[in-house]
Amino acid sequence: MFHINTSTFHPDTFFLTGIPGLESSHGWISLPFCSIYLMGNVLLGNATILLIIWSGRTLRDPMFYFLAILSAIDLALSTSSVPRVLGIFWFNAHEIGFGACVAQMFLIHTLTRMESAVLLAMAFDRYVAICVPLHYTTTLTPQVLAGIGVGIIMRPVLLMLPILYLTHRLPFCETRIIAHSYCEHMGIAKLACASIQFNAINGLFVASFLILHVALVGISYAYILRAVFCLPSRDARHKALSTCGSHIGVMCVFYTPSFFSFLTHRFGKKIPRYVHILVANLYVVLPPALNPIIYGVRTKQIRECEIRVFSSK
Repeated sequence: MFHINTSTFHPDTFFLTGIPGLESSHGWISLPFCSIYLMGNVLLGNATILLIIWSGRTLRDPMFYFLAILSAIDLALSTSSVPRVLGIFWFNAHEIGFGACVAQMFLIHTLTRMESAVLLAMAFDRYVAICVPLHYTTTLTPQVLAGIGVGIIMRPVLLMLPILYLTHRLPFCETRIIAHSYCEHMGIAKLACASIQFNAINGLFVASFLILHVALVGISYAYILRAVFCLPSRDARHKALSTCGSHIGVMCVFYTPSFFSFLTHRFGKKIPRYVHILVANLYVVLPPALNPIIYGVRTKQIRECEIRVFSSK
């Protein structure tokens, strides 16, 4: 165990345990994580999506603008967490500096909020495209898209700054062990020697935006599905449902482990700790890996541009 007997305001290091209860299986658990991240679809898939959108002259619709932002966020999210996790699994690199731990916490929480904001923007894009198609180009103008892009980036940053401040001002003492494989807000806050009430309240406030996003996405798709089933042409309905299917699949992949991790962390006392940590790890690697597959397989324009790009190479 890793203990310090003297009280300090900021510890030099924290000790990340990895996956509590499954320490002997870290080597085996690392194989799928490494395959998905290094050799699988996280790096290769998202980089391919960015390359195709950048080089594809026909991919200039707002949907592809949001998809490029999503791929960039996915790359950053996985890169901010998975290398640290693999370091624990392979090299027993359990110690992490206080500043690095807080920075990782800020990046992971900020990037997940950015991804949620992108998914909401994509739902709005599909709503306008299907429910009010005649106003699509006048609604989603370059100025509006630029504003949405700034909002996707800046709002999560501003939301996380209070949590960054509240965590940085906490005093820590004795045990520095975080029962996790990466640094996250409540895992750090629970080690403090002072009240973390404001941290908990602020964390719930930030998490409430995920709930708001889910509600708005649900409302958007309720209107979308109603409009789709009112289309007179069967082919038009099939095309619209196929397009929406990609977005719904991405949202399910993102929000399901997100809410499972959030709820079990606060209310799932009977769920084994290693289950919570495993889901939390999948949360930062699985959506970034599946998003390029879902869009690459289900989006016709992406498939066509991919064939053109790689055949020309």
